[in-house]
Amino acid sequence: MATSFLSPCLGLPPKLKNLSLNSTTCSTSTFSSLSFSSSLSHSIFNKGCLSMRTTQRSIHNFSIVCESTPKKKADSAEKRTRQAEKRRVYNKARKSEVKTRMKKVLEALDDLKKKPEAQFEEVLPIEKLIAEAYSVIDKAIKVGTLHKNTGARRKSRLARRKKAVEIHHGWYSPAPAAATAS
Repeated sequence: MATSFLSPCLGLPPKLKNLSLNSTTCSTSTFSSLSFSSSLSHSIFNKGCLSMRTTQRSIHNFSIVCESTPKKKADSAEKRTRQAEKRRVYNKARKSEVKTRMKKVLEALDDLKKKPEAQFEEVLPIEKLIAEAYSVIDKAIKVGTLHKNTGARRKSRLARRKKAVEIHHGWYSPAPAAATAS
């Protein structure tokens, strides 16, 4: 029984010009045309690369029609993809806001540390910036954008830097260690 191939394959993507069907997966090779035997198994084509159906044109003439059928994602997978993209954009904005607030506080503290004649009252606006940064960090932790340990580490970094500036200017002196009572 002779089989012939209807050329060109219906719906093949342009990158699949040459195709070899020697294994159970679809792979490209150097053949210039496709040829099939009548004993070809349909299972080769059911992997999502190509679909095949045989059509009988006359009693002794069979044709094989190839159609590319891309694997369609399940609806739940598409929804997951959409949700993940929304979360990624939302989390990116939150993280960016946290970084921006921290950067503003750290720059203000560095400027204050460089001032030779700084006054204690100049710390008050920086404390407001620190409070805003804490608030943004806490919100990011609450909604799950940041891990609680990451948030604690960032808040601690701001507090340590503020304390270092206060010690540098002499506005803060560590309390002496209390003597242990016996």
